Amino acid sequence: MNPDWIYGLIGGLVIGTGGAVYLLANGRIMGASGIVGGLVDGSGASTKWERLSFLAGVALIPFLLLSVLGPKDTHVTSNLPVLIAAGLLVGVGTRLANGCTSGHGVCGISRLSLRGIVATVFYILAGGLTIALFRHVLGVV
Repeated sequence: MNPDWIYGLIGGLVIGTGGAVYLLANGRIMGASGIVGGLVDGSGASTKWERLSFLAGVALIPFLLLSVLGPKDTHVTSNLPVLIAAGLLVGVGTRLANGCTSGHGVCGISRLSLRGIVATVFYILAGGLTIALFRHVLGVV
C-alpha cells in the first residue's frame, strides 16, 4: 500500500479521536474555526485557556512528528500569493458555512448532522472546482 494512504488514514484516525475526546471532555464540537473565532471576537473568553491549549497542540504536534518521522513532502506550493489567497478564502468560507472541516466534516457527519453533511458536500465541491480552476485554467498551482 502507498505510504501516503497510510499517513492519511493515521491522520484521519487522530483527528477523529481528537474530535471524540474534545466532545466527551468538553461537551462541545471540535470545530477549529469556532475555536479560533471565539478567541478573535471575544465570545470564547470563558474558555480561553482551553482554546489556546487546543491551538497550541495543533501548532506543536507537527513539529513533534517532524522530529520522530522526519520531513515529508507536502506538495504545498511555494507561491506566496497563492498561499495567502488560499488562507483568506478558507477563512471566509468557514465564516459563511458556520464551520470548517473539523466541525462539519469530522464531527458533523459522525453525528449524522444534515447541516454538517450538506456543508461538507458543498465545500468538497467548491474545493474541487477551485483547484481545477487554479491548476488547469490559471496554471498557478
